[in-house]
Amino acid sequence: MGQPMITRRGALLGAAAFCVPAAPAGCGGPPGGSGAGTVTVGSNASDAVPKKALQQVVDGFGGATVRIDTVDHNTFQENINRYLRGTPDDVFTWFSGYRMRFFAEQGLATDVSDVWRRIGGDYTPALKAASSAADGRQYFVPFTYYPWAVFYRKSVWADRDYRPPKTLDELTALAGRMKRDGLIPIGFADKDGWPAMGTFDILNMRLNGYDFHISLMSGKESWTDRRVKAVFDTWRGLLTHHQPAALGRTWQEAAQSLARGQTGMYLLGMFVAQQFPPRELDDLDLFTFPEINPKYGTDAIDAPIDGYMISAKARNVEGAKALLEHLAAASSQNIATELDPGTLACSAKADTRGYTPLQQRGADLVSGARHIAQFLDRDTRPDFASTVMIPALQRFIGRPDDIDALLRDIEAQKTNIFR
Repeated sequence: MGQPMITRRGALLGAAAFCVPAAPAGCGGPPGGSGAGTVTVGSNASDAVPKKALQQVVDGFGGATVRIDTVDHNTFQENINRYLRGTPDDVFTWFSGYRMRFFAEQGLATDVSDVWRRIGGDYTPALKAASSAADGRQYFVPFTYYPWAVFYRKSVWADRDYRPPKTLDELTALAGRMKRDGLIPIGFADKDGWPAMGTFDILNMRLNGYDFHISLMSGKESWTDRRVKAVFDTWRGLLTHHQPAALGRTWQEAAQSLARGQTGMYLLGMFVAQQFPPRELDDLDLFTFPEINPKYGTDAIDAPIDGYMISAKARNVEGAKALLEHLAAASSQNIATELDPGTLACSAKADTRGYTPLQQRGADLVSGARHIAQFLDRDTRPDFASTVMIPALQRFIGRPDDIDALLRDIEAQKTNIFR
């Protein structure tokens, strides 16, 4: 499998081998050497499944005592800048890509290149590059990743003889059938602000291609460009098939609607599986969002990478680095992916023989993609994502007929931020 190339913004290109283990392998034990005392971890893993997974992984750490400080995912993400400039924990959960580089370049993260000299053999070169800042040093240790796709219940579709659509026209026709069959075609939720970003990402990459999408995220394109307007026009046409009242619904609630068979499909990250009872996971399947523009087909997807960083103000740097080595171990990531069926391991030495059929389908989807984006709020500046795009997308969902004025407002704010 060829190695992906890395763009300036950290999104991955090529055969998407960045997190797909080459083959099952044995699991190494915890790394040796650690700092004494206590290591604190600031965690955004506030949902029950990932919270349990992290705790079990940390319980296997043979070094310093670890205290996990868990904060609601959205609160953690929206306050990260203030958190890192205040009194942060030693280690904190974060993301690869632009957002990792942003804080590294602000001097808010500790260089962990020495950790990478010990763990580098467990990761692909592409993952190392995705963990590196502009100075060539590493500031991030990848843990798990997950693709975004359209999820559905196999039993619901089999009962009605539905088939995964290959084009937007087929998707629209399928949505019409679902309505006539008494289903809400497309589950949707955006109470938390970020889930709608996934819909924007995939529509933009399907219509305008990966390169334009990343350039737009980098502030190099105008939001009043006709190509961006085409994204919102297309989205507006799909909104009639979406679950109504999305601004008052969390992604968990939308996922539960899918689990109950009330909605026909749901575009989300593979973490949607967290909301399904274990006995029903085999009924959950996925397909990539269908083609819109034949020029780009279905060659790009979102597949964000989650991992860990050490804050610049860490009090126990030695213990924190030892913990990062433990988190990088295949044995640790095997525990996480077994407990959390919505994730895939980043270590090339992880044992994939225990993957569920859904996890294997997710890994296959990523390995078959030509371009991998990290997600809107990871591929652009944090301030632009939080202060501009969250309210803008929610405004669009509430008033989808005001596209021109919306895009003018986004462009004006973008110009001020990307000066």
